[in-house]
Amino acid sequence: MTTNPSPFLVNTGSGKLSAGEALTVALIGPDGTRRAAAVQVLTECAVDEICEFSSYPPELDSIPQMLEGKYDVIIIELDSDPDYALELVENIGVNSAATVMVYSDKSDPERLMQCMRAGAREYLTFPFESEVIAEALVRAAARRPKSRTEKQADGKLLAFMGAKGGAGATMLACNFAVALAKEPNKRTLLIDLDLPLGDAALNLGIVAEFSAIDALQAPERLDARFLSQLVVKHSTGLWVLAAPGRFVPYQASDEAIDWLLNVARQEYDYVVVDLGSKLDLMGTAAYKEATTVYLVTQSGIAELRNSNRLVSQFFAGPLPKLEIVINRYESRTLGVSEEHITKALTRPAQWKIPNDYASVQKMQINATPIVMADSAITREVKMMAKAASGWEAEVKPKKKAFGLF
Repeated sequence: MTTNPSPFLVNTGSGKLSAGEALTVALIGPDGTRRAAAVQVLTECAVDEICEFSSYPPELDSIPQMLEGKYDVIIIELDSDPDYALELVENIGVNSAATVMVYSDKSDPERLMQCMRAGAREYLTFPFESEVIAEALVRAAARRPKSRTEKQADGKLLAFMGAKGGAGATMLACNFAVALAKEPNKRTLLIDLDLPLGDAALNLGIVAEFSAIDALQAPERLDARFLSQLVVKHSTGLWVLAAPGRFVPYQASDEAIDWLLNVARQEYDYVVVDLGSKLDLMGTAAYKEATTVYLVTQSGIAELRNSNRLVSQFFAGPLPKLEIVINRYESRTLGVSEEHITKALTRPAQWKIPNDYASVQKMQINATPIVMADSAITREVKMMAKAASGWEAEVKPKKKAFGLF
């Protein structure tokens, strides 16, 4: 039993312990009925300590004193004062390493988006389900930092787009994601948003029961738990949210895409997005919040012309960070000089992927990522992954040829 100097504390109790996952929870809810229902469910879960607060703190400045930085999870009721509750969520998210959850009796997509943008990790609806809350607490325990002063940041968002259909954006996105997935203790998710005909799953040899459309059609249901049911794990350790395996005409809203990417970034260290050559997503988080956008092009006239227009129109400002990737690059047989390529792109290309038709064809036939074997493409893609993550991806050296001398 512990005490808290805040006059809003009405009860402190203990729930059942689970080995290695004991959590301390602060429950802030002016509505006594809903708060009591939440306590009842929490006591059945892996909770070491539950502290109830019967009202919101009167001032945001009192939050540090009220919570004392000692709670792993802070659960806030939305309905009594939604605007102030959102301010609380944002303030706690900025100043605390705790996982913030909210609960409400309303399932409103707009409110879901507001909560996620404010920093809430889970959106719980009343009446509560023990299984749902238990799984949310397990996720909170998994992301709990070793030190409560250490706040876990959202995952990096890395987007691939093609200057033209067939430029190779999907092939590079898949191999780049596989290279990132090899980083120890990090989780990588590849999302195929080249809808409705994306073929990232085909490149990786994955048969997925669900697709990105299933996530985008139900944003009000999409949370970490729901997302985990939609993704498929590749043999390399990469998680994949595929495009549908059959043609499904669908136009996603910007809000649904933003929500999907926010949920994904809260659960994965790296979120790689294959955008194909779609320009209708320019207003979404896929571009606006991306750590890096990789524009995949080739040295052909049509590709360079498209690249010039895209760079000039959408990437003239400082954000998002743009890196140009020339795919199928052959310096000796270029029909266009290096000088003219740079002039067309308005800037030098950061990456040049060698032309290796045999390796790409083998990947497409065997559905085996190129980066699983040593090649010129492998070395360049792994350098891209290293630059994005800072992790030294393993690059196997070439074997020396055997000879008498």
